[in-house]
Amino acid sequence: MMNSKWAGTRHAVLLSFPATCLFLGAQAVSGPEASTDSSALPTVVVSGAVDKDSAITQAPTMAPLTVTQPTSVLSQFYIENNIAPSANYDDIVKIAPSVYAVSPNGPGLSENQVLSIRGFADGFYNVTFDGIPWGDSNDFTHHSTSYYMGHDLGNISVDRGPGTASTIGNATFGGTIGVNSKNPLAEMTVTPYASFGSFNTQVIGGEFDTGPMAKYNGAAGFIDAESLSSDGYLKNLGLDRKNLFTKFAIPVGDNTVVSFVGMYNELVQNISLGATAAQIAQFGPNYGLSRDPTNQNYLGYNNDHIHDDFEYIGVVSQLGGGWTLDNKAYTYAYYHVGENGLDPNGETPNGTTYGPNDVPGQLLINNYRSWGDTLNVKDDLGFGTVSTGVWFDRQNNLRQLTEVDFTLGGAINPAGNPATGGIDRELTQTLTTVQPFVQFDWKALPGLIVSPGVRYDHFERAVDAQVDVKSALAESYSNTYTATLPSLVVHYDLAKDWAAYAQAAKGFLAPNENFFDYNAKTPTAISPASTNLSPEQSWNYQAGTSWQTQALSLSADVYYIDFANLIGSTTSGGDVVYFNQGGVIYKGVEAEATAYIGMGFSAYANGSLNSAKDKGSDPQNPGLWIANAPKSTAALGVIFNRAEWYASLMDKYVGSRFGDVGQAIPLGAYSTLDGALGYTVGENGPAGLRKATLKLALNNLVNSHKIYALAGYTADAGTPLYWTIPGRSVFATVSMPF
Repeated sequence: MMNSKWAGTRHAVLLSFPATCLFLGAQAVSGPEASTDSSALPTVVVSGAVDKDSAITQAPTMAPLTVTQPTSVLSQFYIENNIAPSANYDDIVKIAPSVYAVSPNGPGLSENQVLSIRGFADGFYNVTFDGIPWGDSNDFTHHSTSYYMGHDLGNISVDRGPGTASTIGNATFGGTIGVNSKNPLAEMTVTPYASFGSFNTQVIGGEFDTGPMAKYNGAAGFIDAESLSSDGYLKNLGLDRKNLFTKFAIPVGDNTVVSFVGMYNELVQNISLGATAAQIAQFGPNYGLSRDPTNQNYLGYNNDHIHDDFEYIGVVSQLGGGWTLDNKAYTYAYYHVGENGLDPNGETPNGTTYGPNDVPGQLLINNYRSWGDTLNVKDDLGFGTVSTGVWFDRQNNLRQLTEVDFTLGGAINPAGNPATGGIDRELTQTLTTVQPFVQFDWKALPGLIVSPGVRYDHFERAVDAQVDVKSALAESYSNTYTATLPSLVVHYDLAKDWAAYAQAAKGFLAPNENFFDYNAKTPTAISPASTNLSPEQSWNYQAGTSWQTQALSLSADVYYIDFANLIGSTTSGGDVVYFNQGGVIYKGVEAEATAYIGMGFSAYANGSLNSAKDKGSDPQNPGLWIANAPKSTAALGVIFNRAEWYASLMDKYVGSRFGDVGQAIPLGAYSTLDGALGYTVGENGPAGLRKATLKLALNNLVNSHKIYALAGYTADAGTPLYWTIPGRSVFATVSMPF
């Protein structure tokens, strides 16, 4: 019988099968299971027992000994025990050093509006899923309420740097949030679960795990279906979400495993553009939408209807002679129909072509699908490993924006844009990315690996506009950007439990679609539009160390980033103007530690001192802080994990920062205190309840309502709009595996 100290844990263990071993997706494995043996066929990672009396196990974030750049890994164990089931990856990673994030409507109950890493905003870093980069067509950003849900996640790594030559993605210089799907349980299991909590939030779901199927050579997988509904923290900002996720893998012969992942997501959510300081003062920090159909902020006029899917087929194979192959062919899609009042914050009066009191608004369509492939081939030469491969991605996008009359059920409002009969934007675009790479990991000395490499980045954007964004003309134009991106990493195992690394790498990001037509020559039918903005580039220099024992998990790093051609923006009278802001210097120091105290208790802390300033016209004078770059971050907490009980208390601090360029909109420091409490029925419990769990997730225990981010500006008068920290919330979850 299993000792009760193991109850309710999930841990990486290896399952052997008669013919081969089984692999399910690209999982970053932290702690003692991490391996640098590139020639071995990966094995399946499933649920099993782990010694919970360990700093490595209990650490909310940690840097494995194998990392080659500043990295914080958040384990599946942390996610399952601390995070509300409605939460997305943005809510999970907020605890990490140098990360600044708050969901304005409650955990997972709206798209995250600010997720910054070292001052790099969304769109300036990658997000990957099982190693596959994904993102929006127009600005490389990510929709946190779309795609995967927290219940289906394994671990997440926050890589604060451009990575090595093999680190693929359109925005590698800002880092990578690597989200990984979880792996199936070791036994056939049916797990219904339900969660209820604040803001009338409900999550109802069920998961079926097949366990290893001997009839199919040890194939295994799971299917998870869940439904999320909530009224949200902000007034009248409800959400309804349905998600289906499946993951399977089948061994083929002794040396190959084929895996399949499929995800389908349907989302309906009300949206807000934020609130003015006057509205917050008059109506409270949860000011959102109204139920008045004569008002532009009526909830029925401000909503999103979104369908997403994400699929891939992966092949991992030992080819013989030291060669291994890892390939994923994938597709993902985002289909979005959205509505919004012309000015939900009330500065623009009603009135359309059809009547002075009719409610004006906008209808948005943003549909895209990507097709791509990631290929990585390695050869173990004994004295080192050579890796080569290529990432290819092709995305097709349709974007439309139309002025409408909501009083007349969405009829086109010609007065909204007389030059085009009410059409603001109508275009199709194609994005093509090709990134081949080669890297050599040379075992220069025992414990010392030197890894030079280079990646070539080819990015092309072609736009065919019937109504162009700014000119209102029919135009076709394209731009192609290329860059050669070298990198060098040195990694040294100083001792069994201690490693150090140093890295230098070049980063690159092409201008996104929003920048076309801005600051360019006035386009005509003869002289098509493009953009005169230069691509952003950086040189990153980083060094760090990691110490991992059962008693202490500790890591620290320093970084210096020389960033050229930063593209900034400013808004005036509703018009957004983009410009090359010039050079920016990012620098700082980061650290994180978990110490196991004893009797199930651990103490956790992390912190960062960050600087992100433009170079200014005079190099002798300090520059100005860029937007959304906190001067410091910190976290402090305690974890208890013993027998059937788990509990934690974590406080995250984010230092002062500015909401806009030019050190405009100063924002004060804030902190959020979160807690968790869980109980898992052990093996000695009632037969029908063994492994059943009851968990509480408690967010913002001090009930802070501070303004934490600039949301933008009103279209008419340019009044600043803000987001506030959502109020105290509690979510209770029960699961009953059998």
